[in-house]
Amino acid sequence: MANAIRFLSMDAVEKANSGHPGLPMGAADIATVLFTRYLSFDPKNPAWPNRDRFVLSAGHGSMLLYSLLYLTGYDDITIDEIKNFRQLGSRTAGHPEYGHAAGIETTTGPLGQGIANSVGMAIAERKLREEFGSELMEHYTYVLAGDGCLMEGVSQEAIALAGHLKLNKLIVFWDDNNISIDGPISLADSTDQHARFRACKWHTIAVNGHDPEAIAAAIEEAQKSDKPTMIACKTVIGFGAPNKAGTHKVHGSPLGAEEIAATRKALGWEAEAFTVPSDVLDAWRIAGLRSAKARKEWEERLEAAEAEKKAHFIRRFSGELEGSLASAISAYKQKLAETKPSPATRKASEDALEVINGVLAETIGGSADLTGSNNTKTSQTHSITPDDFSGRYIHYGVREHGMAAAMNGMALHGGLIPYSGGFLIFSDYCRPSIRLAALMGIRVIHVLTHDSIGLGEDGPTHQPVEHMAALRAIPNLLMFRPADATETAECWQLALENRKRPSGLALTRQNLMAVRTEYEEQNLCARGAYDLISASDAQVTIFATGSEVEIAVKACQTLTAKGIATRVVSVPCFELFAEQSEDYQQAIIGTSPVKIAVEAGIRQGWDHFIGNDGIFIGMSSFGASGPYKDLYKHFGITPEVVVASAEAKLS
Repeated sequence: MANAIRFLSMDAVEKANSGHPGLPMGAADIATVLFTRYLSFDPKNPAWPNRDRFVLSAGHGSMLLYSLLYLTGYDDITIDEIKNFRQLGSRTAGHPEYGHAAGIETTTGPLGQGIANSVGMAIAERKLREEFGSELMEHYTYVLAGDGCLMEGVSQEAIALAGHLKLNKLIVFWDDNNISIDGPISLADSTDQHARFRACKWHTIAVNGHDPEAIAAAIEEAQKSDKPTMIACKTVIGFGAPNKAGTHKVHGSPLGAEEIAATRKALGWEAEAFTVPSDVLDAWRIAGLRSAKARKEWEERLEAAEAEKKAHFIRRFSGELEGSLASAISAYKQKLAETKPSPATRKASEDALEVINGVLAETIGGSADLTGSNNTKTSQTHSITPDDFSGRYIHYGVREHGMAAAMNGMALHGGLIPYSGGFLIFSDYCRPSIRLAALMGIRVIHVLTHDSIGLGEDGPTHQPVEHMAALRAIPNLLMFRPADATETAECWQLALENRKRPSGLALTRQNLMAVRTEYEEQNLCARGAYDLISASDAQVTIFATGSEVEIAVKACQTLTAKGIATRVVSVPCFELFAEQSEDYQQAIIGTSPVKIAVEAGIRQGWDHFIGNDGIFIGMSSFGASGPYKDLYKHFGITPEVVVASAEAKLS
């Protein structure tokens, strides 16, 4: 049965003339034991919420996963898909891609991401078990990781968090083959991985990765542990290849026809390419049916559950929001119109979350050791601790990279909507995970505070000038920069309603005046940009986001008093604006002879609004350390500069 994985993998890589046969050949015995004896899954109902999760963190070994999905009977992976490995339009992409086929739990490839995602999945399982009971939620999360995954820094963040939280249903197989692309691991690393994991409060086991009974015994030992477990499986990369096994030559290149023929002979495999003997395929298909009974029993327990609990569970795993959210946001906006508060948008976000978390039980918050700065904790979100998962708030520690990846795992698991806080400047540390969330199309929400030079005295190391432009460059990511409390509430609503997109909310440290002073039932931010202050036949149009909308409004008041017709357009979300009709976009951009954009960041992206000859008032350098009001004056981002620039252009 393991050889079926090996030969499907080497034949697919050979036909594609591209790929990584070494890991599937070396790890085939581990996967066979796991999938035929222990993994709880159902190919005929692949989205079953209480299935075990299997994450191939070493995503370059994708043919291992594709072979398993074909052999166990997943409809999405046919033998033709195996033959079309790495071809345009196939489900069998070079690295596993979430959404391409059932059974692919996450997009892996960037090493370390899978093991970090799995920590989020294990957190979700533990949290939902606390909430719904073990009769509806209790499963394992299994990971196959390679040396490269463990070398990547994100793995350390994830491992440390998992050990701290005692995620004992997380089991990681380390494919300990001692080979990377460059050659032996000893070229670059001499880490004692057992000592490392044990230092992070993990249980560790070492086995021969080609001994099925030893692997089985290790899994059973791991399942009994009160800690997460790492099973080091000593394997031979490219197992069975007479001339290339155990070398880097089998890591990332096809074996070649001659070596494949020799491997067939060495392993006694007489079947032709892409053919699995019927008795072997039957055994695999029977293994694929192994958990059908458990799945049906789970469905019966769900059906028998108390009506409200059942409805709640089903709604949350469908991704639908509570119907009362819209009315709660509307009522909150009415209150804001009456009271006209002027908080920093980070505080406005906390106030909006107080409303949201009161309606949505599935939100799970957190922060990278910046809770008091990010304002991500509300009255409903008590802290999760290693021994108490009844809360809804995770203290991630100073681990932005691991936090963002774990959030992806939570969203992929289902039943929760994760959000977390960090400084916008440190989105650089989150970026790989944010990018993968956008690629996968999953709902995670990043609260990114201290969003400009407005944070002041911490200086240029903490002042994000290029980060909005950099994040806006990621396809399918929504980046919001709200101007006041009302816009912040609307942006939160949009982030929650977009089920197939991650979002970032860039929020201020400094207080801002209310620019939306009248109640509007409609979510104006939903169109990405809108007229905040209208003017027929405007000579000047000022576009701005976030804290700079206040500057635009004050400049508009001065220009209007001087008899210069001026519009102000608030632009909370470039991405949503770009998706509006051409007519709407043209109407918002307008025909004013003078177009000015104001943002305390770099110009990149703003020419869509103001054209190449428009005026940009913002940053073209790093920031500086000093009180924020002094910095705005120093860098010329003031109402007076906007007015002078408009007048100079008109003259």
